[in-house]
Amino acid sequence: MTSRSPLTVVPATDRVTVVCLAGAPDAEGCVRLAQELRHHLDRATGLGHRLVLDLAAVPAVEATVRRTLRDETLHLADAPVLVVATPEVRKELEQEDDLPGLRLYGTLAEALTTLPPAPVPAPAARPTRPDRPATDAESLRGEVFGLRAKARTAGLIGIAQGMLIARYDLPGPEAAFALLREGSQQRNVPLRVLASAVVTAPPPQSDDEWFPGRGTHAPPPDTAFLRSYAGDVTDRRQVIGAALDTAIAVAEADAGEVHFTDPAQDHALSLEAHRGLDAAYWDEVALVTDPPVPGALAQSRLAPVEVPDVAADEPLAAHPAGQALLAAGSHAVYSVPLITPERYCTGTLTLHRNDPGTWPGTARRAELLHLASDVAAWRSWYRRTVVLDALEHLHQHRPGRDPNGR
Repeated sequence: MTSRSPLTVVPATDRVTVVCLAGAPDAEGCVRLAQELRHHLDRATGLGHRLVLDLAAVPAVEATVRRTLRDETLHLADAPVLVVATPEVRKELEQEDDLPGLRLYGTLAEALTTLPPAPVPAPAARPTRPDRPATDAESLRGEVFGLRAKARTAGLIGIAQGMLIARYDLPGPEAAFALLREGSQQRNVPLRVLASAVVTAPPPQSDDEWFPGRGTHAPPPDTAFLRSYAGDVTDRRQVIGAALDTAIAVAEADAGEVHFTDPAQDHALSLEAHRGLDAAYWDEVALVTDPPVPGALAQSRLAPVEVPDVAADEPLAAHPAGQALLAAGSHAVYSVPLITPERYCTGTLTLHRNDPGTWPGTARRAELLHLASDVAAWRSWYRRTVVLDALEHLHQHRPGRDPNGR
């Protein structure tokens, strides 16, 4: 255990304080852990937050750690600390006879979504605008969806922060987050995408350069889609949005979504853009890992997946995503994998129609396959150039580095 704080604070939500523990403290480290845990508990209480303890990066917990966690949370039976851990660590924690101040969960999203909704504030003296009154239910749903969205990225960003702290000997999580944010803004790479790259990329190969010898960047792929796209090919959000709009027009769809695989999350499908339907559905498919969600099927089969009638597809209709589809009025789905020339699926393009039925036609399906191939080629180029440039920027502008390379 080093003198650095054993707990790393992760920016999460305005109702929750998330702290991450990396590694397994020894007996001496447990003393520091107890002090830090008390500090964060007191601070969370003062802010009116619940505390989440993320142990996802902890391989095992010794008896001294288990006792420390139990003793420091015994008084929290009414508002227990939410603990996120692997199945192995949860099993070890459950060896303790009594853990009234802890509640164990498998994922951060699962932990956060068990929280009760925030109280609805009293109406202000000034009347609300009559053109779009927000109901209590809408406000609560929006808060839950926002909480889940932040939870899905908080753990990943926390891991990236921890790696940067250790790699560059940064003073703490705030400095690591500032470095990530600066790299994200300078290179116009979303913070989540940059954090994923930090976690999955090989370590820097020299003190001066992360990727020595990269040389001249390859130009963007010469594809029909990019030739028709008039914007900045390095602007991820705009390119994805244009591709989705094109797909919806080609398929004559009522809605659509784009997912990309995330190497930092075992190549799960992460939602990148969407049009139509509603927040309840997007919340269900924000991170897709398994069938029967059509995108997951298309990814596993490396082939388009057609669902002419969601209600008649028993596995999908019984799944929360399928139920959300039907509730939103979508009854037919067509999903196309984004496949590189190396036959690697880098994401999916999924279209929706309100009316059930077989669709789109043969010619339109061929157009969608070409578009999906173009998007896959662009995404592969983007990862090899723009994302690696952002990582290089982090390495070159890390705190404490001599700009002259001395």
